[in-house]
Amino acid sequence: MPQLRVALAQLNVTVGDVDGNLDKVVTWTRNAVDRGAHLVAFPELALTGYPVEDLALRGSFVDASQAKVHTLAERLAAEGLGEIVVVVGYLDRATGTAMGVDRLGRPKGSPTNSAAVIHRGKVVTSAVKHHLPNYGVFDEFRHFVPGDSLQVVRIHGIDVALVICEDLWQDGGPVAATRAAGADLLLVVNSSPYEANKDDVRGELVTRRAREAGCALAYVNLVGGQDELVFDGDSLIADAEGKVFARAPQFEQGSMVVDLDLPAATGTPGGEHEGIRIVHTVLHEDPLPAYEPIAAAVAPRLSDEAEMYGAIVTGLRDYVRKNGFKSVLLGLSGGIDSSLVAAIACDAIGPEHVFGISNPSVYSSEHSRDDAAELAARTGLNYRVVPIQPMVQPFLDTLGLTGLAEENLQARVRAVIWMGLSNADGHLVLACGNKSELSVGYSTIYGDSVGGYAPLKDVPKTVVWRLAKWRNADAKERGKQPPIPENSIVKPPSAELRPGQVDTDSLPPYDLLDDILDDYVEQDRGSAELVAAGFDPEVVSKVIQLVDKAEYKRRQYPPGPKITHKAFGRDRRLPITNAWREDARKATES
Repeated sequence: MPQLRVALAQLNVTVGDVDGNLDKVVTWTRNAVDRGAHLVAFPELALTGYPVEDLALRGSFVDASQAKVHTLAERLAAEGLGEIVVVVGYLDRATGTAMGVDRLGRPKGSPTNSAAVIHRGKVVTSAVKHHLPNYGVFDEFRHFVPGDSLQVVRIHGIDVALVICEDLWQDGGPVAATRAAGADLLLVVNSSPYEANKDDVRGELVTRRAREAGCALAYVNLVGGQDELVFDGDSLIADAEGKVFARAPQFEQGSMVVDLDLPAATGTPGGEHEGIRIVHTVLHEDPLPAYEPIAAAVAPRLSDEAEMYGAIVTGLRDYVRKNGFKSVLLGLSGGIDSSLVAAIACDAIGPEHVFGISNPSVYSSEHSRDDAAELAARTGLNYRVVPIQPMVQPFLDTLGLTGLAEENLQARVRAVIWMGLSNADGHLVLACGNKSELSVGYSTIYGDSVGGYAPLKDVPKTVVWRLAKWRNADAKERGKQPPIPENSIVKPPSAELRPGQVDTDSLPPYDLLDDILDDYVEQDRGSAELVAAGFDPEVVSKVIQLVDKAEYKRRQYPPGPKITHKAFGRDRRLPITNAWREDARKATES
């Protein structure tokens, strides 16, 4: 059977950095050539970065993308890399390489999410994404017009069908057309964001679609952080029976090179399947001479905790670096949240670039001060103690604040200190709140909620504990000192803004709270459904009211990496002004 050596390059690119992304494509094309590859594929919109959001509506940006893909083709040829076939995602127009006709729903000049096929200094053809996702974090129907053809390229006697990301997730469409075209390989370029356990879902999807297409399937994915999204790579290849036999690591930029033995091309040029035009482009009619294949590898899968931790570290690292920061600053209370954020920050950018500030109040316990200092000693981060009482007292004397106002004042004075040091020294301030607290508004706006990035924004409190325990256990396994003091993990959570305060004074226990929040926030279940599931109506009503009232706080919270199915902001969008109320107590009376 004909052979083909394929390189899947899962790159970490930056949105808008077209020149820098182009350089990476050239570098990793050279890597593929040096390793003997005949075809190298890069992720969806690798040239522009993903997601481009409303940059797709800016004509100058689309023009730059169109020009740079041709610049890329010419440069590859000039640098002796013209013989390898390169597939790279870019932003095109309906009047450009992708589509030259004006059709209903596809007006000329509209942006398209495309993938160019480059060979011998030319863009020889281009595929256009059919299915434009408009759910969850995706808003592509706003930005692009859909394609209407399946591009099939003959490479060394093998027919390779090309589709883009969501085209694989939807039944029928380009996948069904791939089978009708008699393709030997289905190549899918993707920018598929991470969420917990999505690698399992992807593996099952690739298995199913390979069988449906009746051919081998190669899936290449983006890696790295982009604002709230994290891309985990996890590129993979399955045979025509759906068996995955090659898989790249998660959260690592690199290229997986695999040899494929595939049937000789039998497809006929042209044709149509269920409204999809099948377009053939022949680059090489004859198969390659036989050669010795290299063995495929399957990277070991990460545990759930390692996967989530890796996503958060990747998201923070890239947010810091891609936005030009050199260091981060956070308030260290000695509690579990700030301790975990500190460990994540040290792993992401190195402890020498992490600045922890302890701001004890008159209510701060001795053990909290000690725990913060111990974490600093364990991790090696920069540590400073700035007591807040000398700054809090003049406010109290002048304004006469008591009760909740006094508590919030302490948090806001801390925030003024952090932001002042941020302005003075250029640090990115990290907010340390978790998803459970953010859900119910258990944070002080303009206090502990200030900052430029929130690593735990999408991490429920019970998962915070899991990740802290995992990080310590992982350190022990590697013969390293665990970064998080045990007392920070086992002690009852407390804001320490009044004497003897603990979180359960205001909230249900976190295991119960997270269980309710999973149903209400993640699953969109109403109060009646929660009561029917066995939750106490009074507790349900309290939690729902807290969640609904806190929407205005969440709108003002910093961005943070998505790790769950439904992250606040991009996934879950509710009005601030909202008179609809769920009442679990009434649900029990009806």
